[in-house]
Amino acid sequence: SDTARQRLVSSLRGRLRRWVALRLALLVRSVDEEVQRRALPTFANQPRNLRLESPHRIVNAAAITIGDDVSLGPGCLLNAIRRYPGPFMAGAPDVKPQTFEPSIRIGNRVSATGYLTVGAVDSVVIEDDVLLASHIYIGDNLHGTERADVPYKYQPLGRIAPVVIGRGSWIGEHVVILPGVEIGDFSVVGANSVVTASIPPRSIAVGSPARVVRRWSEEQSQWVRAED
Repeated sequence: SDTARQRLVSSLRGRLRRWVALRLALLVRSVDEEVQRRALPTFANQPRNLRLESPHRIVNAAAITIGDDVSLGPGCLLNAIRRYPGPFMAGAPDVKPQTFEPSIRIGNRVSATGYLTVGAVDSVVIEDDVLLASHIYIGDNLHGTERADVPYKYQPLGRIAPVVIGRGSWIGEHVVILPGVEIGDFSVVGANSVVTASIPPRSIAVGSPARVVRRWSEEQSQWVRAED
């Protein structure tokens, strides 16, 4: 009947519209991914499925290795420092240049909410599956303070020591991690903490300077107070 024929035509038209819309969506997604891929810096490797939101700043990408399935939110700075002072300090007072061979290594499935700053003149390693909240600073060096009559930004970088954040750890909002710190696997650092010393695996640390307040008890299968 005419009614059945009209219903069939209407159904076919609906399917065709949905098919066209799906193909267009897939095409747009493919183009977006290709544009993003071409816009990425030339890292030391070729990470797969990297989400690097804008704005971001990457310095000396050839010294930076990033794992697969990594997501870095907006405002991130990855700074592999080869020379100090840099060009931005041209015309500074008599400053003896320093040269470095830095390395920043970010593992697989690491995620950062945003505004992550990593500065390395030696080595900063963030292992697999680390969760980073926003406004975190991680550095393996500090500005020099050997003199009190020269602006600190013109003094040599010092206290240089590698930093390692163990796999599966969670670093809270506004945390500062200083040179020489190693955070053990599956540890938690609470918001607003300043980490000046290493933290054992499976620990919870808070404060400024950060101290361990909880540890994981294998016997009890739960967190217990650190002094227990």
